Amino acid sequence: MCIIKEKMEMVLNKARDASLLLVRLLLAYGFYEPMMGKWADIGAVAKWFGEDLGMPFPLLNAYMAASTEALGVVLLFLGLGVRFISLPLMVIMMVAIATVHLSHGFSAGENGFEIPLYYMIMLFVLVTHGGGKWGVDGFFTKKSCDNGTC
Repeated sequence: MCIIKEKMEMVLNKARDASLLLVRLLLAYGFYEPMMGKWADIGAVAKWFGEDLGMPFPLLNAYMAASTEALGVVLLFLGLGVRFISLPLMVIMMVAIATVHLSHGFSAGENGFEIPLYYMIMLFVLVTHGGGKWGVDGFFTKKSCDNGTC
C-alpha cells in the first residue's frame, strides 16, 4: 500500500506545475477582457467608480485598477512575479465583491460574487504555491538551484 501511495504522490507532484500553469493562464485570460474594457474608456470607468460606486478618487482608482490588471495579465501569463502580483489582484477582487457583486448574491448568473470569489481563491493558491516551474520564475529558480544556491 505504501508503494502505491508513494507512486501516486510522485505523479501528482509532477502534475502540480501543470495545474499552476493552468491557473495562471486562466486568470490571465479572465483579467484580460475587464482590463481592456477599462482602458477602452477609462473616463467612463472613473465616472462609474465615483458616481455609481461612491469610490474616492475615482480617476486614480480607475487607473490603478486598470494598470494592476494589465500588469497581472502579463505577469501571470509569463509566470513572472506571480506571488507579487497575486496580492494586489486579490485586493481588486475584494473591492469588486464589496462594491459591485455582494448585493447581487452568490450566483454568477445574477452578477453575484461567485466568479470574483473563485478568482480570489485561485490567486491565493498562487500566493501560497507560486507560479510553478513552467514560467519565468520557475526558470530562474531552476537555474539558481542548478548552481547550488537553492
